[in-house]
Amino acid sequence: MNIRKRIIEDVQLRGKRVIIRADYNVPLDDSLQITDDTRIRSTLPTINRAVDEGAKVILCSHLGRPKGKFDPKFSLAPVAKRLQRLLGKEVIFAPDCIGAAVEGLVAKMQPGDVMLLENLRFHPEEEKNDDGFSKALASLADVYINDAFGAAHRAHASTVGITKYIPEAAAGYLLKKEIEYLEGAVENPVRPFVAILGGAKVSGKIGVIENLGKKVDKVIIGGGMAFTFLKAMGLEIGQSLVENDMLDFAKGVQDHAFSSGVKFYLPVDCVVAASREPGAETKIVPVQEIPKGWYGLDIGPASVKLFSEAVQDAKTILWNGPMGMFEVDAFARGTLAMAHSVANAYALTIVGGGETALAIHRAGESESISFISTGGGAALELLEGKTLPGLAALPNRSA
Repeated sequence: MNIRKRIIEDVQLRGKRVIIRADYNVPLDDSLQITDDTRIRSTLPTINRAVDEGAKVILCSHLGRPKGKFDPKFSLAPVAKRLQRLLGKEVIFAPDCIGAAVEGLVAKMQPGDVMLLENLRFHPEEEKNDDGFSKALASLADVYINDAFGAAHRAHASTVGITKYIPEAAAGYLLKKEIEYLEGAVENPVRPFVAILGGAKVSGKIGVIENLGKKVDKVIIGGGMAFTFLKAMGLEIGQSLVENDMLDFAKGVQDHAFSSGVKFYLPVDCVVAASREPGAETKIVPVQEIPKGWYGLDIGPASVKLFSEAVQDAKTILWNGPMGMFEVDAFARGTLAMAHSVANAYALTIVGGGETALAIHRAGESESISFISTGGGAALELLEGKTLPGLAALPNRSA
């Protein structure tokens, strides 16, 4: 699939000041050490391209939710350190992202230099898409590259506002790859096309269920959201998670699937626990036999077998959302088993970001998946068929 937007290769970078919006919103532990640097590594091709072209590379990102003021907990300093190691060269770390001190540092840059600006969200104007802030950011550079897929669904100064003041703008390699895989899968999938949808709530995935429901050959539902579908069928679900205001929607989705020939799979058994506390008593029961007062917290072995059979003949598999409360070991088996089944399928396999990416990682299957998205919310919106503001702000390629 050809991406319609201008990409980094369409833009002249040599000798230019190039500002790259990256998504370095990485997880940190209590001692501010990075626990997963996937998002940093995934921007290296774009950075290296600009460095090789002799550009002055200025990187900017947000980290966490510092609520518009400086907070050392959310400093990008650890990211600068990790980048330096991954690039094998010095990364200048700016004390802020706009202002005289930053302008002074940019003025001293040599071709091939790399600088990382401090957290954009230390300024409330970033999330407000403020004009003055956008202009100040734009004044640092001649070319703007957006490589932050994880933030492309936000209309912020660094994803949208800045493009008004830097006419030379394009998508980086990561953004390009995300769009090719996610849009490509939905617009033109190799069939059979199977969607596996999990996670806690139906309401968070309404748009995805509706959009994909028209395009897939099979839908597999797991995770907490499965219980809303089971209750809509009149089953007793005990204390399991349910959205009562979604029961009609769930029933409608199922009816639509049956009437349009889409194969629709729900769990046939589940792991239930007497309480949600770790160490609580658990047992495996058919979904028709969930005891009153018990919690369904994972799919059972029969469901794993059923779902694994269902993906065997797939040519495209899209997976978004875990099959149970997989952060607790006792309820992780279903999700990890599905990770192995998806990885072993002879198919183009695409995993939506966030928790599903973490599950694939924990199952040790990251290398066997065709594409793992770096953006949870952005991936969902793209799969719903929505336009992402950060993408819409970039110019189209000239025909």
